[in-house]
Amino acid sequence: MGFLGGGLTHAEAGPLVAATRSTRQDWLHKAGIDQTRFLQDSLAGLLQQLREADVSTQIGAERHERTADRTTRRNGYRERAWDTRLGTVPLAMPKLRHGTDSPPFLEPRRRREQALSAVIQEAYVLGVSTRTGDDLVRALGMTGVSKSEVSRICEALETRVEAFRARRLETTSPYVWLDAQYVKVREGDRVVRRAGVVATGVRADGDREVLGLDVGLSEDAAVWTTFLRSLVARGLQGGRLVSSDAHEGLRQAIQTVMQGASWQRCRVHFLRNVLRQVPKAAQAMGAALVRTVFVPPDRRAADAQLAQVATLLRDRYPKAAELLETAAEDIRAFMQAPPEHWRQISSTNPLERLNKEIGRGTDVVGIFPNRAAVLRLVGAVLLEQHDAGMAAPRRYFRLESMAKLKPASASVLEVPPAL
Repeated sequence: MGFLGGGLTHAEAGPLVAATRSTRQDWLHKAGIDQTRFLQDSLAGLLQQLREADVSTQIGAERHERTADRTTRRNGYRERAWDTRLGTVPLAMPKLRHGTDSPPFLEPRRRREQALSAVIQEAYVLGVSTRTGDDLVRALGMTGVSKSEVSRICEALETRVEAFRARRLETTSPYVWLDAQYVKVREGDRVVRRAGVVATGVRADGDREVLGLDVGLSEDAAVWTTFLRSLVARGLQGGRLVSSDAHEGLRQAIQTVMQGASWQRCRVHFLRNVLRQVPKAAQAMGAALVRTVFVPPDRRAADAQLAQVATLLRDRYPKAAELLETAAEDIRAFMQAPPEHWRQISSTNPLERLNKEIGRGTDVVGIFPNRAAVLRLVGAVLLEQHDAGMAAPRRYFRLESMAKLKPASASVLEVPPAL
């Protein structure tokens, strides 16, 4: 069949469509009509008619119509600004005397989008946006960015994020993962790197949750110790195994605050450290050898395998063999847990998904205007991930496997008194 049921083919209709588009653009230009404004007004008019029709259906009567079965009455209009790719479209939304009517397209942005918008807007208003700041603002469909609008969004986000960060941890968390990501923050006339520290855990019922987050000057022992103590003060208990990389400051903090917990050195990070001691040409072989240490079904077989691998490495790569033997206890601490949990608790990989989600937002911003902006964006991302994890249909670990954990002989979280 031809184009639109006529005799034209798609190839023949192409020039006609292009000519029509050119004619329309010429007409708008000659009439002195801005195309973007024209589209905004057209969109606003269409949505206005749709909302009037929806409200009439909900009420059971048209405007100025009297019916016996109407459910409520109109009560004027409220002005709403709808951010779109075309820019900010002003709308006059009908109000009801009883009940509410919120159209789907005006639903509040997701928390992470609100946080990202707030950070970019704040940077824009403060004049510290990056080279692409203006493009980002326009890409998000924001116009007329004002300080009052920034303050309103930031205040709402800070309330949610702070409530999330300060909430009471009600249940025990046998497994805890710790990690940090660095972001760039503007402080005065300098741009500095700051560490965003994050803790996640698995509760006794097998569900995952985000335990806390903070932003520190660096990833040193003081920052991690303060952070872990804040988790304990909020109710963190039952920690049996803490998985992290081998950052010295983090190790010291774990030993200070979580004295009875075992420390699992992330085997993925450890493997990278070992391969640095092996020539590039032999790294594939070295990686295959070291991975066999984590395969045996029990600790006794793992001990024998580690000794064998260290012997094979010692003649040609003594530093790699020494590193393997030195870290023997730390890289196999996960074997005290039920085998069903080994894959997840032997590394910090469960945090990698969170880090990627955080990275998506922080990469867009580039340089944050201040520390509070970091907490807003990262907190909003983690709050979303936390809610998604808690609402997941399947638990991270099955209850049957969690029941295999042996009861702790004593509390493993003992916070020494502050000096």
